[in-house]
Amino acid sequence: MINFTVGPVQMDAETRRLGAEQVPYFRTPEFSAVMLENEKLLCQLFDAPDNSRVIFMTGSGTASMEGGVMNFFTQEDKVLVVNGGSFGHRFVELCQIHQIPFTEIHLEYGMPLTSEILNEYDNKGYTGMILQHCETSTGILYDMQLVSNFCKKNHCFLFVDAISGFLADKLSMKEMHINAVITGSQKALSLPPSMSFTVLDAEAQRRCAKNEVKSLYFNYAEYLKNGERGQTPFTPAVGTLLQLNDKLKRIVQEGGIHHANNAMKERAEYFRNKIKHLPFKIFTPENATSNCVTALAPIHDGVSAYRIFEILKDEYNIWICPNGGDLAEKVFRVGHIGHITKQEIDTLIAAFEDLQKRKLI
Repeated sequence: MINFTVGPVQMDAETRRLGAEQVPYFRTPEFSAVMLENEKLLCQLFDAPDNSRVIFMTGSGTASMEGGVMNFFTQEDKVLVVNGGSFGHRFVELCQIHQIPFTEIHLEYGMPLTSEILNEYDNKGYTGMILQHCETSTGILYDMQLVSNFCKKNHCFLFVDAISGFLADKLSMKEMHINAVITGSQKALSLPPSMSFTVLDAEAQRRCAKNEVKSLYFNYAEYLKNGERGQTPFTPAVGTLLQLNDKLKRIVQEGGIHHANNAMKERAEYFRNKIKHLPFKIFTPENATSNCVTALAPIHDGVSAYRIFEILKDEYNIWICPNGGDLAEKVFRVGHIGHITKQEIDTLIAAFEDLQKRKLI
């Protein structure tokens, strides 16, 4: 199978080789040294402010989404939540569950957040803002500079989900005044699912120390305390963290964040140029499309996006990403993260062309 989903993604040979090794005992100085290096390298790649820290959460990206909502905000806050897709809606649900006062900015799926929309909330007393860097369910890339300017002007704490966008699209905590940001192991880092990582600046750490979190597992103050010695409060996914260390060092050696961004941009553009003759429409505006994924809508009536996913899986040994909910029959997605080659992209294009010959798209 060739995997064009957005997680878990295809892993390279070195990561898979490390995954075949025995998992070591981790309460050791040697593992602590690896963890401290992981923290340093993640902060470097996120262009985090000095003295930033990392929470290493054993759990999916949603675990860190929930952990962030619990640790960064309280009932004293007034938070803006951008809901432009499945994952934006997840933040809405989390704020409801944890009783964080919020206002939802509900965007039409596939549409960008604009200054006209955001200006409606200017000078209204908001203390925080939560959104995706890239809304993976639709492929939309939000204008982080627009968001940054708004949050800086309104003194809002900015919490960003870059679970899919990290490494694919430009992201700088310093330039964009981001206080806390998440990514996940099974996305562009191309590791097994099991871990998510949250980078916290000084203000995010201060909030964790001050807020009373009614949770044992999601108490970030304990993670920060244990992290000082390169450890976590509970048993982490040790094997994944060793693979992370290897992958982060290789990313830096290959040219760092800018090289990774450019490589995924090139891959995304290669795919998009190759599909111009096919009966699909890119679901998002050209100037607001993430490098991590392309969301496509069939243009012919009666063509099911979900059926395309099924046929490629069952007849061509190719995984693409289906959608759920209202978009299930309308939109499918092709990921550009992970260990994907141009030859594999050509194989997918050939499959689409065969579907066209068979009058299935």
